[in-house]
This record gives sequence, C-alpha cells and structure tokens, in this order.
Amino acid sequence: MMKSIKLFNIDNEKRLALVNTLIFAVIAAVLYFVLPFVLNYPPNSIDNNFQMEIVGIKYTTQFMIIISVLLVLLYIALRFIYSKLSLSDDKLKNASKAYIETLRKKSFNYPYMMLLLELFVPSIIIASLLFAFNTEAELVIRITTVVFSFSAVFAIFSYMLNKKFFSNRLIATAELAKNEATGIRLPLYNKLLIQILPSFLYSFVLILLISMSLMTKEKGELLYHFYRQELLSHFNEETVYDISEVENTLNSIEFKSEGDHALIMSASTGEVYYSPQKLNNFFIEYALNFYDETEGYTYEYYGQNIEGALVKINTNKGECYVGIRYFVFANTFIVPFILIAGFLIIINSIFIFYIGKDLSNDINSVIDGMKHISDSDDIIYANNLPITSHDEIGDLTASFNEIQKLTKTYVDQLHSSQETLMESERLASLGQLIGGIAHNLKTPIMSISGALEGLNGLIKEYNESIDDPDVTSQDHHDIAKDMSEWILKIKDYTEYMSDIITAVKGQAVTLSEADSVHFTLDELVKRVNILMKHELKNAIIYLNISMRTDENTIINGDINSLVQVINNMISNSIQAYEGKPNKNIDLIIETKDNHVLIHIKDYASGMSQKVKDKLFKEMITTKGKNGTGLGLYMSYSTIKAHFNGDITFESEEGKGTTFTIMLPL
Repeated sequence: MMKSIKLFNIDNEKRLALVNTLIFAVIAAVLYFVLPFVLNYPPNSIDNNFQMEIVGIKYTTQFMIIISVLLVLLYIALRFIYSKLSLSDDKLKNASKAYIETLRKKSFNYPYMMLLLELFVPSIIIASLLFAFNTEAELVIRITTVVFSFSAVFAIFSYMLNKKFFSNRLIATAELAKNEATGIRLPLYNKLLIQILPSFLYSFVLILLISMSLMTKEKGELLYHFYRQELLSHFNEETVYDISEVENTLNSIEFKSEGDHALIMSASTGEVYYSPQKLNNFFIEYALNFYDETEGYTYEYYGQNIEGALVKINTNKGECYVGIRYFVFANTFIVPFILIAGFLIIINSIFIFYIGKDLSNDINSVIDGMKHISDSDDIIYANNLPITSHDEIGDLTASFNEIQKLTKTYVDQLHSSQETLMESERLASLGQLIGGIAHNLKTPIMSISGALEGLNGLIKEYNESIDDPDVTSQDHHDIAKDMSEWILKIKDYTEYMSDIITAVKGQAVTLSEADSVHFTLDELVKRVNILMKHELKNAIIYLNISMRTDENTIINGDINSLVQVINNMISNSIQAYEGKPNKNIDLIIETKDNHVLIHIKDYASGMSQKVKDKLFKEMITTKGKNGTGLGLYMSYSTIKAHFNGDITFESEEGKGTTFTIMLPL
C-alpha cells in the first residue's frame, strides 16, 4: 500500500503555498532546458547578440520575466485561497455552524477547481505575455502547447498536496458538521476523468512534440545533406558565375517538396538577388552570421520547420550564397497528426470514463454488502471514518459509520466483560472460560478493525495516487478488487467470532469432545496471517513464516480453535518485546515422527524459572493487572482436548522463548 511521504503532510497554509510555488519553479527550470530542444531552436540562436538583433530580448531574460510573473501570481493566489481555509484550534472552537459548513463546502470543491485553473491559467498568461513580446503567432502556439503539458505535471503534484490539506480540514470539522458531505458531487467516473486526463494529455503532448522534434531534426538533416550535395555538384568556389546563369542552374535542380525553392543572396550584405518567396530577416541574418559554423545550414525562425542549405560561390556581383529553402514537413503532414491526436484523446477519455463507471459499480456493490452486514447481528465495532469525499467513496464510508452505530452496544458489553475478568485473576473453571471468550475474541476484533482500516487506507490511497502518471487502469481495477476482498474478509472474521464462541461453549460442556473438521496447513497459515496482520503492524513486529513441510498436509480438528491458540502465542511474543519495534517472530511448521510441529519463536527477554515451573500447571501471568493468565491455560486445554496434542516450550532469560505445538497426523 502506498504511504504518504512527508511532503504531502503539510498543513500550514504559508508553507503549503511555498511548496507549491517551489514545485512550479522546479518544473519551470526543467522547461527552460526542454523548450529549445522540443521546439528545435536553431543552434547559436539564443542568449546572444544575434537574438537581441532579431527579437530584441534574450531567451533567458524573456523566460525569467515570464516565470517570475507566474511565480508571484501563483504564490499570491495560493495564499489567498488557503487563507480562506485557515483553521486554528481557537478559530475552530468559536466557529459558527455556517462557517463550518462553508469551510467544508470549499474543502470539497477547491481541489478540483484548482486542478483546472492550474492546468489552463499558466498557458493563457504565457500566451498573453509572448504576444506582448511580439512573438510570432505560430511560435506562441507551439510554446503554449509545451507549457500546457508541463502545467499538467504541476497540476497533478499540486492536486496531491492540496487534497491532503483539504482532507485534513474535513477530518477536523467532521464532528462539528455531523460528518456530512457537501459541495459539488462528482460521480467517480467524472473525478477520474478530471484527475487522469491531465496526466494523459501531458504524456501524449510531450511525446508528440518530442517525436515531431526528432523527426524534424532527422528529416531536416537529410534534406540539408541532399540539397547541399546537389549544390556542390553544380557549383565550385573557383569559378565566377553570372547571376542569370546561377538562377538557371538552380532551377534545374529537382526539389523534394512543392514549396521548396532556390535562392541567391549576397554573402556580405544579405541582399536577395533571387527568391520566388520572400526571405525573412532571421533566415538572412542567420546565414550571414553562422554560415561557416553550420556549413551553410540555416533556419527560417525559432520553432519553424523551414530550413535552408547554402553554398558560397563567386559571381559577377561578388560573393553570394546560393541555396535551397525547403520545408521539412508540409502543413498537409501536420494536419493528420493533429486529427489523430484529437481522436486518441477522445478514445482515451471514453476509456477513462468506462473505467470510472466500472469502478463506481464495484464500489456500489461494496456499499450494498456493508449495508447487508449492518442489518445482521454478527458485527464488530471499529474507529469512525470521517467522510472526506462526496462521491461513491463517501457513500462507502457513510455505510461503515452506520455499522458502527449498531455495534457500539455489543462492544461496550464485551469491554465490560473484559474489565471484570482482569480484576478477577484467579477464577474457577467457568470464570476461566468466560475470560477466554474475551481473550479469544480480541484477535478477530483487532483483525476486523485492521481490515476496516485497510479499506480506509485503500480509499485514501486511491485519492492520493489517482494522479500519478505511473498509475494504470489495471491499478484502479486492483484497488476495486482489494476493496471487495476486504469486505469478504470482514464477513469471514465475524463468522470466525461466532465459531470461537461456539467452540468455547463446547469446551464448557466437555473438553474431550472431538471435532470432525479437516483443514490444511496452508489454510491455517493464511488464517493466522490475516488475523495477526493488524496487531503485528501496530507493534511494528515482523512475522517470519517458514513452511518446512507439505502445505497441503491435512489436520483433523477445528481450524478456528488452533488459529486462536497460535494467535495467542504470537500476541504473547509481541508483548514480550515490551513495545520495542522492528523485532522478529518466527512461525516454523514441520513434520516429525508422524506429528506436525508448529514452533512460535521470539527473541525477547524470555521467562524466569519461577514462571516456567508454573506454566500450564496453573494460571500465571507476567503482565500484572494487564493479564489474566487465561491465554496459555486455554490454549493448553484446547490442544489437549480437541487435537489430542501437546504444547512444550523452551525459554532462556535474555534470549527468548519458543513454544512448540505438537499435533498428531
């Protein structure tokens, strides 16, 4: 499961605005280097005197002015928005109901509004500033397209930051506003479209631009070499040519495209002696300034796909450049590219819509399932989930909260029983069984709580990872599948608690009654792993499972009883570490002498000789008032009576303890 990195836990308005601005600055820095490459800026054409003569401002200066304006505007806008959602303890305490409702409404709406604004506003501002700098319209369109793709990246990162910020507001005000959803309700498929489409647009536009850039460069070089060789085959530097003769020779060359044409211009002044189409100042000045450096390779303008191949010759009018001005790609080639791009965007939008609709249907199925659980009597209590989205996920959370209301009475009764058992450490056999009920139900209670927290984690994971460009449609299906699996597990856990109560009740009648249930070691391990996952995770303890025999080995007896015994021993090992994290517990299963041996081994402080002498002989605990001594007593009785097995142990102070459960095959 994805974990939130520290950056996404920012809750201070000023710091959050600053981090957003810094992210934009980093993306802008990348854009600074990428832009000339993607748009095929001619070599030697930026940040020099040549650019000053042609454009009147250098690339870096122009870029810094535009980005500085954007950064200032962005920071001011974010600070203004976040200030509207400022939330301190005093302000929250004295806030009116209307203010809380307004704040929650904004917290629901703003993430999506900001996503759209951050996607489009930078492109609009940059386009306006470029026109203010008298940039050619075609170049403005190209630059704005690149900026739009990078704005999509920023919008994605900003959304990830903002969603956490706004969710914190919703959590803080959940109880004050009766934990109700408000604001714009977006169906899940619409949210997916809003969140995923920017990532797709960024990827597609950038790939398209890079592909066109590489294709333009490659084809431009091919045409340059072809035309230059043609020119060199017709002209040489030693001969003095007549201008009219040169013109006739140039027109005899076979052009590759309809728009290509020959030209003759002075090598000293740039005066054009012959050209069917007008040559712009950039083309002429570039040839005059960089002919020797580029060997006659010249360009029409920044980001243009019009280039030229020149050769210097002597004529009756002095040294001249003769060459071919050619189009790398004609407009007829670019139009299909745009049409295909539009078609793919429409297809992918439909596909995203379908995925979202399908996911929505799956979640609705989960909601129906949880409502079914809320109507039953066999349910468990867990922490209340705050509603942080007004969509199907929010409905899912609301359904869970309904379950909580129904379970509170049952859990209160169970807690009351547990407290009574803790105060009565040395009860008779009947009292031990009652205490055993509380002890045996603890693990499934925690497991169901863990399952519900896992479900909540999937909800948060979905919200936090939806804009990740690495997340695929299959990932969304997997999340929906995981949600369904958690619900099925919750049902299994409730059935498991019922089985435990039945089993303990059976023990109260007779300890010698044999069960006729069969299960495999693989089923046993899976059940243990599921039920202990939450407790292990909370304690940051690692359970290392080693299966040293056939996992399909069949055991006779009630799987729930054996699982409870093993889980009790694992819980004891966890507690033996006394809150120390990052420790290990080994669960080793092997066969020996027609017995299955299940070893539970920890590396904690071990047991004293006094405890070892009394273990299994009487109720004894090392936990003081926090323990009843019933767990191992019940476990030993269960293995003896229900499995005709035995439990042994080895323990050394300071090194750890190993319990071994022996079950006959």
